[in-house]
Amino acid sequence: MTRKKKSKLTWLSMGHKQYPRKPDKKILETFDNRHLKRNYTITFDCPEYTSVCPITGQPDFARIIIRYIPNRLCIESKSLKLYLFSYRDVGTFFESAVNNILEDLVLAAQPRHMTVRGEFHVRGGIGMTVEAEYSNKMKK
Repeated sequence: MTRKKKSKLTWLSMGHKQYPRKPDKKILETFDNRHLKRNYTITFDCPEYTSVCPITGQPDFARIIIRYIPNRLCIESKSLKLYLFSYRDVGTFFESAVNNILEDLVLAAQPRHMTVRGEFHVRGGIGMTVEAEYSNKMKK
């Protein structure tokens, strides 16, 4: 009898919905990329991102689009959903939110390339799109 390998995907195996109250990169879970010899793109589309303005407390709504070329690890989608939902009550500027999401995802998955795009809905007559990019070829 072979022994079953224990999954490290704890969020995926939970039967109940538990929403974290604040963003934490520890929420993000990954699994092994089985196609290391090939570049391919994974795209996540979260049209229901919300946060609040850090000055007024008014809600902000956005579509967050994450595109990446995995290296050794892939991002597990339920943990990503919970991570993005954890911004719901956080006061943050659009630019900071997009850059923080990118930084946390890069730390979790160490991709070959990643772009995070936030398309923020119009408020006060102005809409905004913020895009942040990472490449493992970038110099620090």
